[in-house]
Amino acid sequence: MAVIGGGPAGLMAAEVLQAAGHAVHLFDAMPSVGRKFLLAGKGGLNISHSEPATLFTSRYAARADRVGPWLQDFDGEALRAWVHGLGLDTFVGSSGRIFPVDMKSAPLLRAWLHRLRHPAQGPALVLHMRHRWTGWDSAQGWLFDSPGGPVSVQARAVVLALGGGSWARLGSDGAWVPLLQGRGLDVAPLLPSNCGFDVAGGWSPFFASRFAGQALKTVALELPAAAGAAPWRRKGEMVATASGLEGSLVYAASAALRDAVARDGQAGFLLDLLPAVPAEKVLAAVRHPRGARSLSSHLKSRLRLDGIKSALLHELLPPAVFEDAAALAAAIKALPIRLSAPRPLDEAISSAGGVRLEALSPQLMGPLPGVFFAGEMLDWEAPTGGYLLHACLASGRQAGAGAAAYVA
Repeated sequence: MAVIGGGPAGLMAAEVLQAAGHAVHLFDAMPSVGRKFLLAGKGGLNISHSEPATLFTSRYAARADRVGPWLQDFDGEALRAWVHGLGLDTFVGSSGRIFPVDMKSAPLLRAWLHRLRHPAQGPALVLHMRHRWTGWDSAQGWLFDSPGGPVSVQARAVVLALGGGSWARLGSDGAWVPLLQGRGLDVAPLLPSNCGFDVAGGWSPFFASRFAGQALKTVALELPAAAGAAPWRRKGEMVATASGLEGSLVYAASAALRDAVARDGQAGFLLDLLPAVPAEKVLAAVRHPRGARSLSSHLKSRLRLDGIKSALLHELLPPAVFEDAAALAAAIKALPIRLSAPRPLDEAISSAGGVRLEALSPQLMGPLPGVFFAGEMLDWEAPTGGYLLHACLASGRQAGAGAAAYVA
């Protein structure tokens, strides 16, 4: 049995196959497994979310009906029990997100690899690093470039878990797309997801040099209402970049913003700079007599509006708005932001697109007999917050179980 790809989905598929009594060989192009997993968890490994199952599944939007069964088979409690089985404790944070107690990915990966390579019973996982899959040979063997030259491998079943198209330096380079398309698989184009955006027209040199890297904290982003749907609004924070905006709040809306850019050439949203302050109080504060104070000092005193928030108003609003109290108050509560493009795919946290789920069985086998798919190379996307990793692990279990059943 072969697994190609050493990220969370591939390792989970290998674990399921190993538990079914199969000898598993795992191939990866990188010098070690879990490169992207380690970097993603460097600031705190968010493995899942504790919200109710229906809400959790809805985070997968158009793919909720296909991803939902994976999550039913490996839900939040099962995921936490799996982590506990590695000897690590977990906790639920104040936001509802689930973390290992030490917050890091490296201890989890070390414990996981130790268990895979030293199982209590059955064959150990065999790792083949620096083996880059390049296609098939004339005998339909799986071809790899390796340090010792080309290698051909025959396997009764194969799980492909090659990642998406973001963070190529860590192995997710999307090089598998033309290989699978050449075999007739339907692959949706890889697109940036959970990504930053460039603002239309770019920032002024002053704003870019002074405020790039600074956070807009406690703001709310609102997307205009789509056909038949209510406006989307969420509180959080974002970060100014040299060319635009990024951060958790932008990432949460990135799929809708990206699709709007593709459809209309631009995307827009409204930014509430003071979501905790009612609009009428903002208007009253702006209208309050300020005497000899400057407007900036007045807004800082009355609304605690200064720094990057104040600078953003001056960056995006025409001078006349600052002479009109009603217009200025309205802009503080709903500042229009125009975006011209998502940042490049390789900068994104994750990618959308990939092997279309419609081409796969519920067990994630495609039209190639005995070939199963898992992880981010499948055509689904989700926001950050534990949803990405949880679905990768759940899909790996699904594909591993499918492969085990296939050879049985």
